[in-house]
Order: sequence, then structure tokens, then C-alpha cells
Amino acid sequence: MKNYIQADEWKIIEEGFKPELNKISESIFSLGNGRMGQRANFEEAYSGDTLQGNYVAGVYYPDKTRVGWWKNGYPEYFAKVINAANWIGIDVMIGGEQFDLAKCEVSSFRRELNMKEGYLKRTFRAKTTGGVEVEGEALRFCSIADDETGAIKYTITPVNYSGPLTLTPYVDGDVVNKDSNYDEKFWDEVEKENWTDGGYVQMRTKKTGFEVATGQRFTVSHGGEVKCVEREKYVGTSVELNAVEGQPITLIKYAANISSQNYPADALSEVLKTTLKTIGEKGFDQMLAEQAAAWEQKWRHNDIIIEGDVAAQQGIRFNIFQLNQTYTGEDDRLNIGPKGFTGEKYGGSTYWDTEAYCVPFYLATAEQKVTRNLLLYRYKQLGKAIENAQLLGFKDGAALYPMVTMDGTESHNEWEITFEEVHRNGAIAYAIFNYVRYTGDAQYLADYGLEVLIAIARFWSQRVNWSDERQQYVMLGVTGPNEYENNVNNNWYTNTIACWCMQYAMEVAEQVKAENPQKYQALVDKVHFDDGNETAKFREIIGKMYFPYNEKLDVFMQQDGYMDKEQILVKDLPAAERPLNQKWSWDRILRSCFIKQADVLQGLYFFEDQYDIHTIRRNYDFYEPRTVHESSLSPCVHAVIAAKLGDEARAYEFYLRTSRLDLDDYNNDTEDGCHITSMAGTWMAVVQGFGGMRVKDGKLSFNPFLPVQWQSFSFHIGFRGTLLNIKVGKEGVQIRNLSGKEITVSIYGKDQLVDANNELMVEA
Repeated sequence: MKNYIQADEWKIIEEGFKPELNKISESIFSLGNGRMGQRANFEEAYSGDTLQGNYVAGVYYPDKTRVGWWKNGYPEYFAKVINAANWIGIDVMIGGEQFDLAKCEVSSFRRELNMKEGYLKRTFRAKTTGGVEVEGEALRFCSIADDETGAIKYTITPVNYSGPLTLTPYVDGDVVNKDSNYDEKFWDEVEKENWTDGGYVQMRTKKTGFEVATGQRFTVSHGGEVKCVEREKYVGTSVELNAVEGQPITLIKYAANISSQNYPADALSEVLKTTLKTIGEKGFDQMLAEQAAAWEQKWRHNDIIIEGDVAAQQGIRFNIFQLNQTYTGEDDRLNIGPKGFTGEKYGGSTYWDTEAYCVPFYLATAEQKVTRNLLLYRYKQLGKAIENAQLLGFKDGAALYPMVTMDGTESHNEWEITFEEVHRNGAIAYAIFNYVRYTGDAQYLADYGLEVLIAIARFWSQRVNWSDERQQYVMLGVTGPNEYENNVNNNWYTNTIACWCMQYAMEVAEQVKAENPQKYQALVDKVHFDDGNETAKFREIIGKMYFPYNEKLDVFMQQDGYMDKEQILVKDLPAAERPLNQKWSWDRILRSCFIKQADVLQGLYFFEDQYDIHTIRRNYDFYEPRTVHESSLSPCVHAVIAAKLGDEARAYEFYLRTSRLDLDDYNNDTEDGCHITSMAGTWMAVVQGFGGMRVKDGKLSFNPFLPVQWQSFSFHIGFRGTLLNIKVGKEGVQIRNLSGKEITVSIYGKDQLVDANNELMVEA
């Protein structure tokens, strides 16, 4: 665990130059706007430890799978959102030496991410090996007002030097991915142009054929001799200046990424030039003001305010900030990668994290269409999901959604995930349920949802098999949410969600049949749904499914044979042996009882209404002490359940851990990128955990408590045309209705009518 980020309610601050932590900071201070983003790399050259990263949403490359032993059914490639052209670069030559902080004596350094207004600022003072001392300031942002653009204001001041100084702003498309399986470069140059005040490079991805034009325009506060610089996939413009001691020199750089995702490939260069002209005419200050205004609008709807605990406040705002930088919901072709725009790990692809963890956040904090677009992303890939299932031997329209994907094709190459972590299907069905429960949009079921649910239910009905020994249906050879146990039989969570999916599919079928018989019949014809026989099979499986259970402990068993493992609690593990995935062999992990993340508890979180509080408590008290929380998705679920159980101490502990997972680098892996999807879980920990927010019978319900460390906390909830602000303090719960529509909510089990544009106080 690192502890170098300074506490501040609205800023992430790094004080002092720490090269050994630079890649962690590059992740933490990343910027994005939903269309593009980049890690917090320096503008000037840096020869120290760094991971260069610029990304364009939706543009990916099918990197050929690299495995030692090929098995039937393996995906041919891993689809990756790839490192794109570096648009932030500004080379600095001073006194005949390239300026590079890794080679300088750095006397002061500060990096500051302003989350309120959406920009990154860096200041430094350093002395080169030639003895030239300079001060620098760089301020940059990815605009969410003009979401294909970014801008940089870069100022350098020679402290003890007068003489030649050269600034070379550039665009460099000759980039690599650190995680390239065969050290392959993924881009080919299409064309480029260079101008005295900018230029662009247009490139095309190999195999997939995406094209992106990345360009720059710039101004310099002092005149100088200008020279264009070109090489393969690179354009730059050198400005040779005569620096004067004590006088600052400022370069303002405007940049844009224009993608064939959004425009015809042959129009990219013209769109790029127009875009650069538009933002250049606006100017840096106006763009920055528009950025601040756009972020103010976002924070007005999704800020969480915590009084009395700066570390907790900083943590939740950082999480919300990164979520809003990653996904805006404007494009149903896009989704949410576990690392967003902050790193290469997980390939930037879509996992079940979106449906299980991100959907609740976007349901409550964004327009309904945002979550609907997340669901449509999966609906549009249903055909591919059916093909994926066919490759594994399933038939008759059964669908297995991929564990990792960009276009719907499975692209995860580890057998224990690709073939066995099939519970991901359940998360997609649950997201449909969650969306309809929250929004009341039953039409979605008729238009899209039922078709997906039938295909998923068909998969589960074929994935089980009948056991003569048990006289029950069983599920063999799976990996549950706990990835520290592979190829197990009868994972309780997987069996549970499989039955739930089949049950929900039948319920939705009956609902659509009753409410929209024409749509229902058209769907039956389209997918050849044999209502009578198929639903009879679903009911038979549900009624005869085997669920592992330990009578002595009175808890659900994670899977068959779990109690055969040596039962050691996490508190008895030496600290030097953690995290296990960095210290133990995989064989040793698999034979241990230790749990990576919520597994049985994931099911109790999803389906809490089906279990009494005593059942939830027994299982929580058994499994949590065996959980090492080495998945970023783990602490948030444990925080929500702990809050439900009234275990305030553990709820707060897990909230702080999930909210500061990256800021404090809990799992020693933030250098690979931030854990974007688990950040939505941080929101869940506050709103569903401490706020006790649920949707029951089409109505919002709250059962909040105030952590002893806090004076108060408040959050916004958008629900069916209303916007509420809920504030929980020592004196009680204040509900403010910020919309022109009255709403009835339940507080501590009692209905309360909150009039339009009014507020209500419920005493604790």
C-alpha cells in the first residue's frame, strides 16, 4: 500500500518527484472524455520508467492469441483497445541538451488533478546536467465539451540561462503496445501533412482497418525560426527561440483524434482540419472554461458529498471522476473496459463488470438512455454470442456471451476463463432485470430483452447435466467469480444464477405474451421458441438443481469439495505472502481455501430478497474471513452486505479500501491502470451500503446509517423522471426533490411523499 497522494476534497495531489512511483501516477492522473484518453505521461521526453498510453474509444486490434498448447474452442485473438498516436508530445532542447526529468536534478515537482474542473496541472523546477535551471508548468485536458479534442498549455522559464531553446510539438504514431503478444506494431501510416503551425498523421489498424487522423495546431508566445520535421508516422514542428533568463515561454497546443468509427475514412483529414480550426479559434481559455462548465453539470447530478472525512471524500470523487471520463453513454457501440483509458491491461475490452457493477451507477446518475445503450451493446452482439456457444458445442440458439470482447467475439485465451467462467451470462440477464426494475421500461423486454433472455436460458438448460448418483441436475467444470478456484463442480453462485435466469426468462415471456402478443409471436417465430417444451425443461431443471450446502455450518458451499481444503483464515497469513497472486504459485493458490472476491456473497448481494438476514450473516461471517480481496471487485460487495448486516466497522473499512484502491495502490497493480469498473462499486458501497438504497415494487427505498467517522453524507438519485438529493446526518435524513414531479419514497420502512421542488426531513 502506497501513501503518497495528498488528501484533498477536490484534487489528487502528488508533491515531490518520485520516479519509482511514476507509472502508478501515470494511471491515477489519467484523463479522458469518453471518446479518447491518455495516461499522465509527460509532454517532454522522459527516459525513466514509463508506460506511454493514448487511446481512442472503439478502435481495437485482434492480437493473435499466444498459448503454449492450442485447444479446440480457443479464441484466435485477444481484441485490444490499442495504444494510439501520441498527441501530447513537446520536445524541449535547451543549451544543446534534450530536457528530460529523468536526467535532471529535480528540486520541486507537483502534479495536480483538478476533478472539479477536469484538468491536469504539473509544475516542476529542475537543473539539467549542463547546469541550466528551468521552471515549467503544463496544464492539459481532454475536452468533454468537444469530445474529440484536447488542449495543452505548456510554459517553460529559464531561471539562470539565456540562449537557444527549441520547442518541438509533435504527433507520433510510431507507437507500440507493451502487451503486444508478438511485439507487433498495430498501425500502418495512410498519410500525413506538416504545417508551420501543426500537422497530422492518419493511420490505419492492421486487420481491422480502423483509421484515425491525429493532428495538432499550436501557438508560441515568442517568435522563432520554424522547421518542419517528418519521419514515418511522425510529424513535428521545431521552433528555435532565443530564451531570456527569467522570461517564460508558452506554447499552446490544440489536438484532435478523428476516427473512422464516426466519419468516412476519406473524410477524416478534412474533419480534423475543421475541428482544429474551430478549437483554435475558441482559444485555450474558452475551452478550459467550457470544460469547467461541463464538469459542473456532471457534478451537479452525481456528486457525493462526505463531511468530516477528507480521505473518504477524495476517494469517492476520484472514482466518480474516472467513471465520467471513461463512458458517457452517447454511443451504443462503446462499453466500459476495466482499465478505461488508463492502461493496457485487460485490453480495454468489455467484461461482465459492466453489467454487474457499472449498471447501478449509470441507472441512478445518468439519463435512462445511457444504461439502455449498455444493454443494446449486448443485444447487438447476440448473434456472436450464439456463435460462441456453437463453437463450444451448444445448439438451437443457445448463447454464451464472451468473457472478453470488443465486437461480440470471445477473445479471452485462458481456458479456465474462456470455457468455464460462464456465470458472465447471468450478469447480462441480471442487468436487464435491474434496468427494467429501476426504469419501468417494460417495452425494452418486448423489443430486445426477451430475445437475449431466451438465448441465455437455452444455454443454461444445455450446460447442466443429470446426475444419476444424486438424482439431480449438476453443473460441472466451471469457474465461479472466485478465480482462485478453477474447474470446480457445482459452484453455488453459478448454479443459483443459472436457475434464476431460466425463471426470469419464463416470467418475462409470460409478461410479453400478455402485454404485447404480436411482438411475442414474432419473436417465437424468429428464434423458434417452443414455449411449452422449453419452459417445461427450464422448470424441471430449476426444481431439481443441486446446490452444495454444509449442514453442520449451515452455509452454502462455494462448490463441491470446498471443505476438503485446509481451512486457514486470512488474518493468519503472513503479510509478506500477500498479495497471493504475486507471491504464491498458481498451484498453491488453487489448492488453498482463499477466495479472490465475493462468490457465494455475490449471489447473496444480487438476490438478497430471497434470503433472511440470518442466512446472509452466517454466510458472510464464514466467507469474508477467507477472502483476500485481491480482485478490485471484491471490497464493494462486502461493504454493501456489511452495511445491510449493521456491521458498520467492516462496511466502512471495505468502503475506504474500494474507494482508495488505486489512490493507495492496495494490490500493487495500479501501474497497469486504474480499476475503472470497480469504481462503480465504490458508488454502490455509499449509496446501496450506507444509504441503504433499493428499488422495491417500483419504488425507491432507503435504510441509511451514518458512519461514525462522518458528520454527514449526501448523494443524488435520478429515478423515473425525478431527481432527488438524499442527505444523511446526525439529526436524520433530508430528502430534496429537485424536479417538478412528486414522488413517494420509503425511509426506514415508512412511505414518505415528497412534493415537487420541495424537501422533507425524517428524524433518525
